[in-house]
Amino acid sequence: MNVDARSWLFTPGDRPERFPKAVASGAEAVILDLEDAVAPDAKAEARTSVLAWLAQGHQAWVRVNDHQSAYWADDVSALVGSAGLLGVVLPKTESAADVAETAARAGADVVALIESARGVENADEIAQAPGAVALALGSADLCLDARLGEDPLAWAYPRSRLVFASRAAGLRAPLDGPDMQLDNARITRTQAEQARACGFGGKLCIHPRQVSPVDEAFGYTHEQVAWARAVVAAAEHSHGAAVRVGGEMIDRPRLELARRIVAAEQEE
Repeated sequence: MNVDARSWLFTPGDRPERFPKAVASGAEAVILDLEDAVAPDAKAEARTSVLAWLAQGHQAWVRVNDHQSAYWADDVSALVGSAGLLGVVLPKTESAADVAETAARAGADVVALIESARGVENADEIAQAPGAVALALGSADLCLDARLGEDPLAWAYPRSRLVFASRAAGLRAPLDGPDMQLDNARITRTQAEQARACGFGGKLCIHPRQVSPVDEAFGYTHEQVAWARAVVAAAEHSHGAAVRVGGEMIDRPRLELARRIVAAEQEE
C-alpha cells in the first residue's frame, strides 16, 4: 500500500480510458474518483468501470461519495473484496464515525478528506478513528465553507490542525489540497513547497502535469542530501560525542533529520 506517496492523482471513474494514463503519469498514488468528477447520472457506470479495472489486477485508491450522500452505501459495498483496492478516500469527512463506518463497511483503510470547518475542528478524533491512515485537505470546499482567501496565511490554521492531529495519532504527514490551475507548474510547486513547510507530506493532483512539480517539492535537493550524508558520516565516527559539520553543531534532532533524509533518498 503506497500510503506514503507524495503525489496523489485523481482521475474520473467514468473515464476508464484515462486509467492507464493516470498510472503512466508517474504519480505515486492514483485515485479513481466516484465523487466530484462524476455526474449523478453516471455514478453507477463509474462504479462498474472502477470495479472492472481493479478486477483486472490493477491497483488504485478509490474516492467514494461522502458518508451523507445517497451513493455512499452502494460505493463502499461494491468495493468489498476488490483485490486491487489500496484504500478508500472519503470526502467531506466530519467525524470519526464517518471514517470508522466506511473502513468497516468497505474492509479498507481510509484517507479522510477534510473539507469543512467542522472537519478541521474534529481533526484530532478523525485522525484517531479506526481505519484512518491519513488526513487530506479538501481546499476548494473548505475555502467555500470557511470563506478563506488565497493568502497562505489564511491556510495556516487548518493546515496546522491536520499536521498536529496526524502526528499525535501516529499517521503519515497529511496531504495538501490540489492546485486548481492546471497549466502553471510554478504555482503548483510553490503551493507544494508552502505545504511542506507547514509539515505536509504530499499533495493531491487533478492533472498529470502537476505530478512532477509535487514530487520535486516533497523530495530533497542535492544540497540537502549531501549535508545529510556528511552529518551521518560524521556521527558514525564520533563515538557518541557532539559533531560539527560545516560550521554547524549537530544535536540529536538534527542528526535524526539527517538520517531521515538519507533513508528517504535510499528508498527512491
